[in-house]
Amino acid sequence: MRRSVTIVTNGHLCRNPRVLKEATALGKAGYEVVVVGVRNHPASDRLDADLLQSAPFRLESLNLLPGGGPSSFLARLEVKFQRSLAARGIWKSIGALGPARALLRAAQRWPADLTICHNEIAHWAGVRLLDRGCRVAADVEDWHSEDLLPEDRKHRPIDLLRSVERTLLHRCSHVTTTSDSLARALHARYGGRRPEVITNSFPLQPDPLTPETSRISPARFFWFSQTLGPGRGLESFLRAWGRSESNSEVVLLGEDRGHYADRLRRLVPPGCLSKLSFRPLVPPGYLPGLIADHDIGLALEDASIVNRDLTITNKILQYLNAGLAVVATPTAGQREVLAEDADAGIILDLDQADASASLRELTADRVRLQARRNAARRLAETRYHWEREEATLLALVARSLGTTKT
Repeated sequence: MRRSVTIVTNGHLCRNPRVLKEATALGKAGYEVVVVGVRNHPASDRLDADLLQSAPFRLESLNLLPGGGPSSFLARLEVKFQRSLAARGIWKSIGALGPARALLRAAQRWPADLTICHNEIAHWAGVRLLDRGCRVAADVEDWHSEDLLPEDRKHRPIDLLRSVERTLLHRCSHVTTTSDSLARALHARYGGRRPEVITNSFPLQPDPLTPETSRISPARFFWFSQTLGPGRGLESFLRAWGRSESNSEVVLLGEDRGHYADRLRRLVPPGCLSKLSFRPLVPPGYLPGLIADHDIGLALEDASIVNRDLTITNKILQYLNAGLAVVATPTAGQREVLAEDADAGIILDLDQADASASLRELTADRVRLQARRNAARRLAETRYHWEREEATLLALVARSLGTTKT
């Protein structure tokens, strides 16, 4: 009889590659997998439909899209009301972060031998399932109680999130996270079960470092995220790059909300504007090839945010996979990656006076830059690839279900 796994997440598959990789791996391994998610972004809804065409799992999502019927309207109204209460300091509930209770009800409709919870409201749902006697595992991809800029934390239910995190570490059948740094910190704070590390790496793509893809000049920096906005380190980088006088270009990919690209353009000298370009989001399947068409990946995490300091995001690991040298800000998680091979990139504090000179030096020596790109790809091949992490995931799930072979 096939064992069943339900994966609970707050969002779309295309916006959470970690959930997609996990569900695919478990489905291919023979588990009956259902992903319980949330539909709240029309463009992502279309991308999810494409991903599901060959997926070895089922997707069941709460519909929060406009036009989704009475239940969708009521769920969106409830979230809006809870956020209004939190913003006014009246009541900071889990509902202010998303449709938590509706997600819990959806998860209960798909009982399984093991339920794996991702993201903050799914973690809350996981605690409720534990109270009902269910077998639950948790993935702490982000340390939610220690995330975001100070102004964005004011109306979040921090004490509740900490209580949820503590419960997960003490009661779940297994807990995973993205880095040794974050695993140590979570265990030091809460005790309980020390999280196992499954990094945000991706399946190895074909080796991009072929003669056809090598270019002479100029060197091209690349950065991507779901959205352009503050708190992503772009401002400090563009100031330093604008002063560097290097023969290079910068490509930034993401959804431009609030015309933030215009604010970023104002940070660079007029002579650099033609070398700075912005690209819209692309479907997930196109991103690896697009990244590989550049030379240097920008991993600009903010070390002042505890979660961003400790985690290893998918960004830096996708750069390695695509054979890009890395410029990484000095966070614990990114130091952890580059400690494996310092030739794969540089750790750079962009607010230091010598940052511009370091960027100029990095782009000036094309032979040395190509050597860094080669080292980055080797690091992906030897350490940071999904095929390695997949084996860890399958072993953990088998252990949690009591099916590990002896």
